[in-house]
Parts: sequence; structure tokens; C-alpha cells
Amino acid sequence: MTMTQTSSSMLSSVRRSGARVLVALGLVAALGVAAGCGGEPAPPPTGRVERGAVVTKVSASGSLSAIREQNLGFPKGAQLKQLLVKVGDRVTAGQVLAQEDDFAFRQTLDQLQGQLNSQRALFGKAVADPTVQGAQATLDQAHQILEATQKSVDAELAADQTATDQAHKQLDFDSYLLDKAQETLRADQVSCAATGGIPFTPPAPANGVGGAGGPNSSVGVGPAQAGVEDPARVGPVFAGSTGSGGSGPGGSGGSGNPACNRIPTDQQAVLNGRRAVMTDKTTLQADQQKQNVDRAQGLVSIENARQSVVTAQNNLEAAAADRPFNIDQQVALVASIAAQVEAAQRDVDNTVLRAPVTGTVSAINGLVGEYLQPSSGVSALAPGSTAPIPGLSGTSSNSSLSLGNPATGAQRPGGTQFMILDNINTFQVVVPFEESDAAKVAPNQKVDVTFDAVPDLTRAGTVVSVSPTGSNISSVINYYATVVLNETDPRLKDGLTAQARVITNQVQDVLTVPNSAVRKSGDQSTVTIIDANGTQQQVRFQPGLVGDDRTQVISGLREGQEVILRQGV
Repeated sequence: MTMTQTSSSMLSSVRRSGARVLVALGLVAALGVAAGCGGEPAPPPTGRVERGAVVTKVSASGSLSAIREQNLGFPKGAQLKQLLVKVGDRVTAGQVLAQEDDFAFRQTLDQLQGQLNSQRALFGKAVADPTVQGAQATLDQAHQILEATQKSVDAELAADQTATDQAHKQLDFDSYLLDKAQETLRADQVSCAATGGIPFTPPAPANGVGGAGGPNSSVGVGPAQAGVEDPARVGPVFAGSTGSGGSGPGGSGGSGNPACNRIPTDQQAVLNGRRAVMTDKTTLQADQQKQNVDRAQGLVSIENARQSVVTAQNNLEAAAADRPFNIDQQVALVASIAAQVEAAQRDVDNTVLRAPVTGTVSAINGLVGEYLQPSSGVSALAPGSTAPIPGLSGTSSNSSLSLGNPATGAQRPGGTQFMILDNINTFQVVVPFEESDAAKVAPNQKVDVTFDAVPDLTRAGTVVSVSPTGSNISSVINYYATVVLNETDPRLKDGLTAQARVITNQVQDVLTVPNSAVRKSGDQSTVTIIDANGTQQQVRFQPGLVGDDRTQVISGLREGQEVILRQGV
């Protein structure tokens, strides 16, 4: 291309766009100077369309950390009694690392053990409690007393009934004898009167209360009350006949009739009979009264005995109902104190710190004799890993002032943790990607890792996981990704700064063109090719994957074609 052609082209561009006029004129002037000096313009840089790989990457800086890191400490604070390891020591699983003073914990354990023994004794007492058996025995005894009381009352009432029946019989018998005595008296009086006997007046009784059978009889009842007529009212009674042989005051008696002589005896028999009947009635009334009293008293005794049975039954049911709940209560109390004893025993056991896994001691914060705080710090784990995110491990919301020296700004290794144990056989890089790059990162992607401290070292890695939750870092949302190194190196150490380049996409053995040769206008992509004659020609092509330095060619270009590269790119 000559200078004239170039100037003409530049002037043509000026007519189309005022904005390009100054650029074209400047270029013309520069070429004119060069021509004036007699030199040819420098040829533009070129590249070629060739087969190869197209790779896209995203990169970020992070820190190298052991693939497995554990914060170790004591659950409860106490004085550090022994420290058996140093920073950098290699320890095995189960190895004793340190020990706290366990005096206070053992005291608590002994106290709780004593309470447990006491509670177990109470439990045994509740199991062997004889209250139910005693209540059952009391109920059985109450039943026996009720049965005996019933029998006693029945026997006494039976005896009372027998006495009453006997009194009835005796009354009936004596009433019968009284009737017979009255009939005999009446017959003798009639017989005596028939033979002309004189009336006979019996002598006054010794007590002076009147004759036998009269209204004022000493037996308290008259003949009518005894069930017979008064013998004094059965006509006149004669002591003897009016003849010379009547024995009365007027003579010697009528013909000596013996009936007249029997009348006094008959009258005495009637009197005795009346007395016997009255006595029998009194006895009968007494027996009936006793039977009624004994029946009432017997009912009271039976009801009292029955009440004792009811009370004993209630006591038995209450004791039987309370027994399982009392035992359950004791079981619960024993279990509760046993749990406290177990916790106290664990506190004693936890005063000995053992290595949970094999690893290397990377940090210790404490001297023998110092009082340690409970291990309360927690670690933010890296995605897909059991190791913490570097720089965030062992910290808590209230521990920021204890992490370093305010005067120097130095951070204390391990943060608030007493001891850090690392497994340094394998490392990983925990990298925060800003959100646009994080969207391209996915597990199993390949990674190239370089290290600022070891410039000549590059190690291959693999993305393990990407955090689903963003973190605010310097007011920018980032997502942590964990990259595991596929190989290690003795020069690598925990905490080194690492640059991770994640291969987000790639195609192999495809036709490619340098990115600097591609020009885009809207959705069209073009390159300027140089043919064998040196003629330049702008050609459109269909691009594929756009990599970091080359673009995939789907169609429109051939392998081996030479293309012009944009300068300054």
C-alpha cells in the first residue's frame, strides 16, 4: 500500500466521520515523515488459524491450609497442670497432650456419687416397703374381727332368745298352775257352802296388806290380773255346818266336810301361783329387754368392725396405688443423679487432653500454671471440607481483643483455641471468588495453583465445593471455594498465600484464532487475513468458546490462514 492510497483512504474516512479526521491526518503526517526519511512502514503483527485448546479461567487469591485441622481445648476452665508437647511435634491419635488440675472436678464427682448412693438406698427402701403387706394383714385381721364379732353377737342374741323362750314357757306353766289352784279353791268353796259351812275369813297376812287375791295383795295384782276370779267373790265360805259337829265358832262344822278345811290351803296355793306368775312376767320382760339391748349393742359392734374393714381396705388400696409411683419416683431420682455423676465423671476425664487424630501441633496458647478458659471458639468450615476457613478459625464474637497484640498488630496463632492440630500431609486452598466469577466455578473443575513465596512452583488442584452462601468481604459479596491440591511439596506450609486459577471451560483439538485478531461488530465476528499475495481481506467467521487468549472457530476460517493482530492488545 502506497502513501497516496493511504492518504486517500484517510481523507475518505474524514468525509464519513468528523470524529476520525484528526486521527487520519495524524497518521498521514506520520507516514509522510517516514517516507521523507526513505523507510518502509513496519508490517503489522500477525497470527495464524491453528488447531489447539481453548480454555477459560477465573482466578483469585487465598490461603493454603491443612486439609484437616482441629481446634483442641478443655470444655471447662482450670489451671494447666501438664503440657506434654511443643509446637511442631508430630502426635498420634490417643496421645496425651496436656492435663488440667482435676481437684475441683473430683470433689464434685465425690459429692454426686454420695448423693447417688443415698438415693439408691431410698430406692431400695421403696422397693422393700412393707406398707402394702402390712395394710393387707390389717385388712385380713379386720375381716376376722368382723366375723368374730358377728358370731359373738349371733351367739348372744341366740342365748337371749333362748332365755326369753324359757321365760315364756315358765310363765305359761305357772299360769297353768295358778288356774288349777283357782279351780281347786273354787270347788272347795262351793262344796263347803253346800254342806252349810260358815263363811271363813282367812287371817290377815303377816304384812297386813289384806287377804290373798284381794286388791291389796302383796303380789301387786288382783285375781283378775292373774286370769282368775277372786275366790272371795265365789259366794260365802263356811268353816263348817250348823250342826253340833261344826268346827266354826257356832259349832263343830257341817258333817265334817273336808273341803271346808282345804280352803285356807287352796287360798295359799292361789296366792303362791299369782306370785309365781308375776315373777315369770318380770323375768320375761327382763329377758326381752336384755335381748333388745344386746341386739342394738351387737349391731353397733358389727358396724364398728365393718368400718374397720372399710378403713383397712382403703389403706390397702392407697398403699397399693402409691407403691408403683413411689418406686417410679425413686427410679427417676436415681437416674437423674446417675446422669449428673456421669457428667461429673466426664468433667474429670476431660481434664486430660488427648489427640483425636494423628497430626502436627501448629499452635499452643497456654503455659503450665496458667488458668485456661473453657474452649468456646468455633470455626467457620471451608466448603466441602472439615478444615476451617483460613483467618477465621478459633474466633468468636467476643474474642477479637484476645487474638493479637494491639501494639504490634500481630495475630496470636490459633486465636482463642488452646491448641491447633493439623494434618499437613495434604493441603487445600480456600479462595473467595467475587460473585460473577463464583457463578462459573463448580466442583470437580481443574485448578492451577501458584504460590507467592515459591514463584517457580505450580501445583494442580481440583475444586471440591463452593459455598452456597455469600460472605461480605470489603463490601463485596464473595463465595468461598475449596481447592484440594493433587500433589504437595516440602516447601509448602500452612498459611501460604496462593493464587488459584480455575479452568471453568475448555475444548480440545479445535480450530482456534488469537483473540487479538478478532473484531466484533454487533453479533458479527471478523478477522483480517493476508493471502499468499499479501492482500488483506476482512472475513466473517462463526466463533465458539472464547478463551483467555484464543477463540474457537466453528466455521468461516481454515487452518493455517494468517490473520492480522490488533496492535496494543
